Amino acid sequence: MAPTVEISHLSFTYPGIDGRPPPGAPPLIENVCFSLDAGHRCLLLGSNGAGKTTILKILGGKHMVDPSMVRVLGRSAFHDTALTSSGDLCYLGGEWRRDVAFAGYQVNIQMDISAEKMIFGVVGVDPQRRDELILDIDLAWRMHKASDGQRRRVQICMGLLKPFKVLLLDEITVDLDVLARANLLTYLKKECEERGATIIYATHIFDGLDDWPTHIVYIARGKLQLALPLEKVKEMSQLSLMRTVESWLRKERDEDRRRRKERKEKGLPEFDKVTEGSRVIGDPAARAVNNGWAAGRLASTVAGEENFIFSSNSDVNIILYGGHLLFLPVTWQTRLQECHNK
Repeated sequence: MAPTVEISHLSFTYPGIDGRPPPGAPPLIENVCFSLDAGHRCLLLGSNGAGKTTILKILGGKHMVDPSMVRVLGRSAFHDTALTSSGDLCYLGGEWRRDVAFAGYQVNIQMDISAEKMIFGVVGVDPQRRDELILDIDLAWRMHKASDGQRRRVQICMGLLKPFKVLLLDEITVDLDVLARANLLTYLKKECEERGATIIYATHIFDGLDDWPTHIVYIARGKLQLALPLEKVKEMSQLSLMRTVESWLRKERDEDRRRRKERKEKGLPEFDKVTEGSRVIGDPAARAVNNGWAAGRLASTVAGEENFIFSSNSDVNIILYGGHLLFLPVTWQTRLQECHNK
């Protein structure tokens, strides 16, 4: 049987302003390979900035890579949109946000609406499955008054309403209390054992996880360090899972400190230079102006642009400057640009 999740020689760098990786930029993810079968529960581990969230987003179809690098249920995670629209592939991230047209981008879900309206607003759901997931959620909760943990429980409930085949969890339990988290882990384990679902769970919280996963994947500096069944990991270390991961991270940190020390002794900067590739540079008059506007943002879709003309006629330019809309005669544009450059 083919793996449900297959990553083969995955390398990835976030694109610059032209949609391509900036010249000289090192890959954020480099040559990562692992696969999982139906019923597997995988913990994706690593320090902050190791690349866990990026890998999960790539698996969730949120970043485009070569179709041969990432296959979910035998299909391209990015190019086959039916994977997510059908609910077969589900991604739950640490932030629960939405775009509000001309009010904000990535606004937290905190509007005055009840948990009942949100949960029952998901159509095509098995009532029995919904009742099982609603347990301990007060349907009268108002999202603008609920705590972070209560909102998180509603988010998780809504995300799990439709049966999934592959579930990607990115720090999703960070706001949950001990009981809610334990109940969720028990439910997810049952989903894998009874329905053959595959789960990849990135977390830094290890309470109750010693026997929960079937596989461990450890990422450091964007590179795969380990991808093994849990039994193999237990053979390598007699410590608890948390202490085992702690030892890995301490070793990684010590190596980073040693590397930085060596660079400093050689007269080099301790940290690698960040490649600039996301800012707009040059004279605005000498390049094409992008009049595109992303949903819910009073900001240019050209990253890094600070003084941006989005509409004009023969007499007046409408300019977004410092977060304010200015209606200025065309003759004033040059003067404004000169002041801004100073």
